[in-house]
Amino acid sequence: MDKFIQIWGEFNFSLETYNTLLMTIVPLVFAYVIGLPLGILCVISDKNGIRPNKIANNILNVVVNLGRSIPFIILLVMLIPFTRLLLNTAIGPWAASVPLTIACIPFIARVVEQSLKEVDQGVIDASISMGATDFQIITRVYLVETIPSLIRGVAISAIALVGYTAMAGAVGAGGLGHIAINQGFFRNNMSVAFIACILIVVIVQVIQISLEFTAKKVDKKNIK
Repeated sequence: MDKFIQIWGEFNFSLETYNTLLMTIVPLVFAYVIGLPLGILCVISDKNGIRPNKIANNILNVVVNLGRSIPFIILLVMLIPFTRLLLNTAIGPWAASVPLTIACIPFIARVVEQSLKEVDQGVIDASISMGATDFQIITRVYLVETIPSLIRGVAISAIALVGYTAMAGAVGAGGLGHIAINQGFFRNNMSVAFIACILIVVIVQVIQISLEFTAKKVDKKNIK
């Protein structure tokens, strides 16, 4: 126990846990600001959507697919000039939040798209027949009907971001990934790497369990 306390204090696990959470929550929020509307546009412009537009849909799909195709570690390096221009630094958790956000946007767009496509076409057709506007269909049908699925999508996106933070930590972003790789594996200090990995696992489990619980609570099927 004394050794654990010593290691915890020496490597400042509290700060690096905070940095990992920061690099997960901040990019997740900003990525959803862009990724959610992008996913909605992919659905409504589809051939079965409420506003079919083949050209727009093809462009959106190309953009999303290209964004998902670039490995994060390469994107991280490619965006260093942009990050430095934006924040005047390319090191640290806030700087890492820039490429983390950009990497997560196309991922979220696809998650949102898949969730919205679960809506029964009959419900959409009924809304159209009753004179609902496009905005009303999006907000009161698509989004309302898929709230549980969207919440589970948040969990998937957040967990993916936790994995990305480990890669970002390896190149100067800080966080638990930085401790596990640079202070643990590279220096053959497996106790440090083990503690960092355990903390990452705990964070992932908390995200998964809490959001799954929330999704079940708001799921109409589970309301008696």
